[in-house]
This record gives sequence, structure tokens and C-alpha cells, in this order.
Amino acid sequence: MSRIGVISDTHGLVRPEAIEALRGSELIVHAGDVGTAAVLDALRAIAPTVAVRGNVDTGDLGATLPETEVVEAGRAHLYVLHDLSQLDLDPKAAGFAAVIYGHSHKPAAEVRNGVLFLNPGSAGPRRFSLPIAVARLRVEGDRVLHEIVEIRPGK
Repeated sequence: MSRIGVISDTHGLVRPEAIEALRGSELIVHAGDVGTAAVLDALRAIAPTVAVRGNVDTGDLGATLPETEVVEAGRAHLYVLHDLSQLDLDPKAAGFAAVIYGHSHKPAAEVRNGVLFLNPGSAGPRRFSLPIAVARLRVEGDRVLHEIVEIRPGK
């Protein structure tokens, strides 16, 4: 079994509540719009971290981040990208158990054709009335179970 923390759209903000929600992860996946290298440093202090480039990740940081990433967890393969509209493959045909994405700042989890599509929401600055959230995955063999965790800053 693998415990994976999933975070996105931090935009340079590392909330202590998000760090606490990700504690205990064996791996952390950041689905883009990291904002600063300090965000990745804070996540790597918890667990190994994989990150993809979001549309605000420019300059030196953006140059170091790939547009997509494949994560192997148990027998499950996870496909990571920032903007779901940029998905250019059939995840089921490609053998992926889940697609992890960000960009919209809206937490979402939906199974389509046997593939989990997961957006952890934004853990960065609040946008409109959207919740601040992260997600946790538990991988058992080729099964991927998910939980979206809403963050309540300052509580």
C-alpha cells in the first residue's frame, strides 16, 4: 500500500494546515502552479515530491518542471498534468489508474471509464469562494482510493 499526498495551485504559499494534512505521505504529487522553489522544499521535508509545471511556473522554476509526469505506485500508474484540457491521451487505453490535475482550483474526483480523475483543489491563496484543499490517495495493488481534505486556515 502507498500513501500519496496530492496538492496543487499553491502559487508560492505553503500553508501549515496543508503541510499537516500531507504528513504521513510516502510520496507527494504537486499538480502545478507551484509558484516558488520554497514550496517544493517544504513538501520534500515531508516526503519525496513529484511536481509538474503549471501556467504560472515560469523562469528558472518552470524550466526545471516537466509538463507531465507518470508516477508508479504499487501496480497503479498515475498520470499527472496541470490543465486537464491539455490531456492528449486516453488514460484507460494507456493503462493509467488515475489522472491527477489542477488549474481550476476546484476540488473534484470522478471515475470515468474506470479511471479516477482527481483535482485536489487549490492549497494556495483563496480564489473566489472556492475551498482550500488537498487530497490523499491510498494505493492498494492497482486500486486507487481517494479523499479530498478541506483546509480550514487558522483553525
